[in-house]
Amino acid sequence: MRIKSQRDFASGVLFSAFGVAFAWGATTYNVGTGARMGPGYFPLVVGVLIAIMGVLITLKALTVKTEDGEPIGRFAWRPLVFIIGANLVFGVLLVGVHSWGLPAMGLIVAIYALTFVASLAGDQFKAKEVFVLATVLAIGSYVAFELALKLNFPIWPAFIG
Repeated sequence: MRIKSQRDFASGVLFSAFGVAFAWGATTYNVGTGARMGPGYFPLVVGVLIAIMGVLITLKALTVKTEDGEPIGRFAWRPLVFIIGANLVFGVLLVGVHSWGLPAMGLIVAIYALTFVASLAGDQFKAKEVFVLATVLAIGSYVAFELALKLNFPIWPAFIG
């Protein structure tokens, strides 16, 4: 068989690999049964569904003809670095790193940092729009996690509260 869409083939193989890995990892937990589900049941089902979706995408890449073969383009390093970096910054600021002497900065500061760093992944950066988005996300997160769910993690920087 000949690959008719390189992008679909590569994404299908990746979906299948991640789905199998996810399902395999879920088997380390008690899976249970459909009537009495254990903690590994849902991750197992999601992993299997992702793997099946990957197989279907891979089969589509082998059967559906495309105009130019949909070659895989250049790897987008900038978005990858900034999105992963934004999540790392969020985690570090949320709880702090005591070995570095960095105190917990809390949810609000972490969300502002996450939003500003992640916005650098795009082609355009508009500080005013990013600030509005960060404010909406911070207020929404405060309402959801602190007021509604009453979760116990730092909201404000350690030196304030």
